[in-house]
Amino acid sequence: MVNVNVNFNGRDYLLACEEGQEEDLQKLTEELGKKFNQLKKDLGNLGEGKLLLITAIQVIDELYTLKTSLKKLKDHSSDLESKFKEIKNLSISYKEDRDKEVEELKVKLDELKKTIEENQNNYTQILNKASDSINSFITKAV
Repeated sequence: MVNVNVNFNGRDYLLACEEGQEEDLQKLTEELGKKFNQLKKDLGNLGEGKLLLITAIQVIDELYTLKTSLKKLKDHSSDLESKFKEIKNLSISYKEDRDKEVEELKVKLDELKKTIEENQNNYTQILNKASDSINSFITKAV
């Protein structure tokens, strides 16, 4: 622990803090002094004890407001994280379903190509038979 000399309301106080926290303690004392002096200016000199109490209540009110806001932000962040996970899962599910559908369509396409090829072969055979029959008929007729 180290000792730090701080000035508050025109008086010097010797306070102890952890080593390395001296500058922070000075800044906090200055901020408290600003609030205290503003209240003294706004309300008049009600006495140091009462002004310190009001200053402390204001500081606690600000802290409470910040904690409440932080909790709301954390809750909102949790909600967003939950929704993100849901969207991610839906996206993965959609991709898997789409990949499955693409595979099914490829199989159907291959089957369709095979059917078209078979139909072309059958059509060619039918045309060849019809042509042969016509040639045979013409040959016999002549």
